[in-house]
Amino acid sequence: MMVRNTKDLLSGLFFVACGAFFVLVGQDYTFGSARRMGPGYFPTVLGVILVVLGIVVTLRTVKMVPKDESEWAWRPLLINCVGIIIFGFIVRGAGLIPAVFILAMISARASARFRLVPSLLLAAGLAVFSHFTFVKGLGLPFPPFGTWFGY
Repeated sequence: MMVRNTKDLLSGLFFVACGAFFVLVGQDYTFGSARRMGPGYFPTVLGVILVVLGIVVTLRTVKMVPKDESEWAWRPLLINCVGIIIFGFIVRGAGLIPAVFILAMISARASARFRLVPSLLLAAGLAVFSHFTFVKGLGLPFPPFGTWFGY
């Protein structure tokens, strides 16, 4: 997918946003009917027209580039599946922090642009974030380090 004209894309998205705003504002007023319009009729109808126009303008700026569907990215798919399986096997014994760290490192290796230092930093941050989110925040019973580390 490619964008042909950025200005048209932004204007189409602007129309959608303005139209959605008018539809939301119009909901606070009585709508009425086409024969007997209420105060909410005009902003709602105008909003719907703007949303439709915005979608049309936005879709016209996007050029769909055909892609060969027979070409699957097997390597990243397999590496990520292996990472998830390894995570499932080691999370109980190693604990949440090492398991998430290892999963993130294996998944990062699936990228063609893999670099070691950013991947290590991302994996460490993700492991700590997962601990605070799932164990401290949600109270899930995952030990930070498992029985393999003496916990």
